[in-house]
Amino acid sequence: MAGQRIVVTGVAGFIGSHIARSLLDDGHEVVGIDHCLGHPQEITERNLRLNEASDRFTLIRGDLAELPLEPHFDGADTVFHIAARPGVRPSWGAEFTSYARSNVVATHLLMEAAARTAVRRVVVSSSSSVYGGAPNGPVTEEDLPAPLSPYGVTKLAAEQLALAHARRARSRPTVVALRYFTVYGPRQRRDMLISKLIESALTGKAVTILGDGKQRRDFTFIADAVQANLMAMTADVEAEALNIGTGVTTSVLDVADLVGTVVGRPVVLEFGRGQAGDVRDTHADVSRAKDVIGYRPTIDLRTGLTTQLEWTLQNEVVPTSE
Repeated sequence: MAGQRIVVTGVAGFIGSHIARSLLDDGHEVVGIDHCLGHPQEITERNLRLNEASDRFTLIRGDLAELPLEPHFDGADTVFHIAARPGVRPSWGAEFTSYARSNVVATHLLMEAAARTAVRRVVVSSSSSVYGGAPNGPVTEEDLPAPLSPYGVTKLAAEQLALAHARRARSRPTVVALRYFTVYGPRQRRDMLISKLIESALTGKAVTILGDGKQRRDFTFIADAVQANLMAMTADVEAEALNIGTGVTTSVLDVADLVGTVVGRPVVLEFGRGQAGDVRDTHADVSRAKDVIGYRPTIDLRTGLTTQLEWTLQNEVVPTSE
């Protein structure tokens, strides 16, 4: 598959920048699309610099819901659709219109353009938020989705919309939707849990946990998420939604303790009231992803946290406590 033309939407973000870098390392030509407005400018530019050094990388700045996509998709083998508006809490109220436009309308336009340009495969970034939690143990793809937030509703709508396009008679693009479970690692957004826990341990400043801290998450290291995408690019499937996690859950309190151990300084915690849409527990059954695309997570939580800490110390301006 080396030497293919590949499109990556959301290329300036956390997951998108990692996928683009891996594709470039594998010898592909990458067209990255991003409106470059979702993160602080210095973070956006930092993520882009990692890929712009390659003469096989082209950046297109623009909104997926407004750009003419066919010229950029023409000749592409695969589109990795990572672009989306993230965040559970801001998705309530007046902001929902923006979520629907960025996550649903843009996906429809992308799939229409992919069909018109004969793209072979679209890999869609979905979310464990489509499930609304895991009250009875690990969730499988056969469990009924029940999102608890407008954000989760838009992610479910986007993946199902893409899958509907793939199932349409005589449709060209095949689709794999990857339901990520709490992806973390180098270049993770500063407002995400593990980034905030590491910063708290380094600075001594308190981090506020919404809820009692006993809520559990299935934490997935970025390298495993990237590998799942690369496997999804080549797997022999037509239309699939797959869980991408580890099958292991850890409470927020326990991950805070582990961050403190890795950093060598304790995380300082404060507690606030849980918010509407917050999922109590997430827990992935990854059996189907193993069977369908050969996915097997390889990075345990302690190793992943250590890697993220090392990257943070080398790349972030974080004042450490004495």
